[in-house]
Order: sequence, then C-alpha cells, then structure tokens
Amino acid sequence: MLAACILGSIIVFVDSTVVNVALPAIQRDLGGGLALQQWVVDAYLLTLGSLLLVGGSLGDLFGARLVFMLGIAAFGITSVLCAAAPDGTTLILARGLQGIAGAVLTPAGLAVITATFAGEERGAAIGSWTAWTGVAFVVGPLVGGWLVTNTSWRWIFLVNVPFVAVTLALVAYAVPKRKPGEQRPRLDVAGGTLCALGLAGPVFALIEAPTRGWSDPLIAATLIAGIALLLVFVAWERRAPQPMLPLALFSRRNFSFANVETVSVYAGLSTLTFFLVLFVQQLDGYSALQSGLALLPITLVMFVLSPRVGRLSMRHGPRLFMGLGPLVAAAGLLGTIRLTPGFSYWLELLPPLLVFSVGLSMIVAPLTATVLSDADDHDAGIASGVNNAVARVAGLLGIAIVGAAVAGGDNRLDQSGFRLAMAITAALVAAGGAIGLAGIRNPRSTTVVSAEMNPGTRA
Repeated sequence: MLAACILGSIIVFVDSTVVNVALPAIQRDLGGGLALQQWVVDAYLLTLGSLLLVGGSLGDLFGARLVFMLGIAAFGITSVLCAAAPDGTTLILARGLQGIAGAVLTPAGLAVITATFAGEERGAAIGSWTAWTGVAFVVGPLVGGWLVTNTSWRWIFLVNVPFVAVTLALVAYAVPKRKPGEQRPRLDVAGGTLCALGLAGPVFALIEAPTRGWSDPLIAATLIAGIALLLVFVAWERRAPQPMLPLALFSRRNFSFANVETVSVYAGLSTLTFFLVLFVQQLDGYSALQSGLALLPITLVMFVLSPRVGRLSMRHGPRLFMGLGPLVAAAGLLGTIRLTPGFSYWLELLPPLLVFSVGLSMIVAPLTATVLSDADDHDAGIASGVNNAVARVAGLLGIAIVGAAVAGGDNRLDQSGFRLAMAITAALVAAGGAIGLAGIRNPRSTTVVSAEMNPGTRA
C-alpha cells in the first residue's frame, strides 16, 4: 500500500522538475524566451497549487482511494496532451490541465498514509514518502535529461503513461476501500475559482513584465485584480459554511508556522532547480543529460537521510531539525553564487550541493509530519492539501518573482541574473530556518509516545 501511494505521488513530483531540463529544447522547438520557459513550469504549478485544497476536499468527500485512482488516470491523459502540443500556447494550456489532475491525486495519497499509520510508524512512513518524493524532485531532471538528449522533449510526458498504468494496478490491488467522510461536505467551487484567478493575476504580471514593461496597463490591471481576488478569497473562506481552506487550522501554532516555513523553503527549492538547470545548459554548455546528472547527489543524500530524520523528529521533536536544516541548506546555496561559466563541477558545484542536500534532508520529513500532527483523521486530506498547496504556490511565486528580478533585456538568463537568483534563493531558505526556530514548538508528548511505543527504550 505504501508503495502504491509513493508511486502515485512520485509521478506528480517528477513532473514538477522533469520539465526543467527540457526547457531549452522546448524553447528551440516552439519559440519564446524566458517567459515561455516560466509559463511551462508555472501553468502546472498554478493549477496544482490553487486546486490542491479542492483535491483534499474531494478525498474527504468521496474517499481517498477513489479520488486517488481518478487523479492518476487523469494525469496520464493530460500527459499525452502535453506531448502532442503543436505550439507553446497549447502546451501551456495542457500543463494547466495536468496540474488539475495532480491536485486531485496528491493529497489523497498522503491522506491514505496518514490514516493507516500512527506514532513512529507514521513518522517512518512519511519519511519514506518524503524521501521518494524528494528524490523525485531531482530524479526528474536526470530522467528528463536522458530523454531529451536521446529522443525528444515530448517523451518527458509520454513516459508517464506506463507508470500511470502500474500505479492504477497497485492501488486497485493494495489500497483497501474506505468509507467516505460521514459529513459529506460540499465542494467550495467559489473558493477554488477565486484562489486560481487570484494567483493567476500576479503570476501573469511577474512573468510578462520584463518583456511588456511595468508601465503596460495590462500588467498593472492583472496585478491589482489578482491581489483583490485573493483578498476576496480570504474573506469568502472566513464566511463560507464549508470552506476549502479551513482557516481554523491556522489557529494551531505548529501548523501555521510550519506552513509559513514551507513558503520560504519550497520557494527556494523551486528557484534552485529552475535557474541552476538553465545556467548549466544555456551558459555553460551542459547537455540536458549532464544537467540532470549534476543534481543526482541531492537524490542520493535525501534517499539515505530522510527516513532516518523522520524517525528522529518523531522521537525528539521537530524544532531543531526544522530550524537548523534550512540554515545548513542556505549555507550550501551561498557556494553557488560564485559559479561562472567553465566552473569545475567536482570542486565548485558538488560541495555546495552536498551541503544543501544534507540541510534539505533535515527539514522535509519533520515539516510534513508537523503539519499533519495537528490534523485529526477526518481532516487529514484537507490538512495535507493545505501544506501541498502552500508548497506548490511557493514554487510558483518563487519562480515568477525571482524571474522578474533577474530577466535580462533579451528575456534570457545571464551571469549576473544567475548570481542574483542564487542569492535570493539562499535568503529564502535561510528565512525558513529562522521561522522554524522562532515558531515551532516540540510536542510535550514526544518522549512519552516514543517510550510507550518502544518499551525497550526505557531505562
């Protein structure tokens, strides 16, 4: 069962990064500059992030297993649409539909894990889920690089189809049917619409401003309208009888601070993978496969450390891990600022990446477990949806904001822009550590629960 949930989530997370190494090839084939490259990534993150909360509600309403399977099937269909896109506009639209499918299946998979495991077993299960999905963030560029180098960028989408088929078979066989929520809440369609449109306005303005200019009336109009819609969204959620975003969850201290930390850390993670891959390909001449291989060490470190950190955080509390992890990761990122074309991978890029990956391994599993520890079984789906939505929206806004800051006059990334991007990325991740140290509190029952579940650990 755990394998089925992990594989389903991996498909979504791989697709979040597999596109990065293909962006130069997509741009050469379909035209456009940095703006097109941003939209190919952000169209997916926009619908994924804004509708994950609806996806969590669907799981609570109809049952996580059914929603999980429907989401997986839809993801396979939309992947084919992406592969067949004849132009940039069609690809962007197909990526948006693919994000909707991902929004349906992601929270349902994590809700199944949360409802099945408890205590340290839940921490280990979440750690394994985190390790594999975290690995997916970096395996994506590796797989995508091989496909782009040896076939075509279109295969980065077609490769999803066999994995979708295998996952559907595993879920049908291994995941037991569970009764849907007794309360059967209604879907918050208005909330989902307001959230998606509200995010779309600022993202459009940030991506298009470098080419259209900030004085363009369309840029100002979409930015202001988007912000206004987000304010209306918050007001609606406060008054809606069954909101997709239960604001009461944010009255819980650890839940609130963990999600704020998620914004900083995941914005930094997304900007790192996006801009580093563009730098090594467009400015240093790496092939798509070489750029994927360059990030492989992060995969290996996270795979080894994340499950262990998950157990330790359940035993000793998450605060230290959530505070020091991002600071360690940010220290590693500082080493990437001095990179110039012609750098030595082994001496100049690998050491910072190893430090970053150790710090990232310290934060991801404890952060996820902390968010879910404040959720009851009946709202596990919406709690996981909130945190996943925050992470995806953080990546969406991170790429849009940093892209607007570093885009050159020719709508391409240059050396100065890359250095600024890495400096901002390091600052974002470090801010997450400060938030963790200041805001996260260890549950008082951590040691007691650990001792009760492991009697042999008592003196």
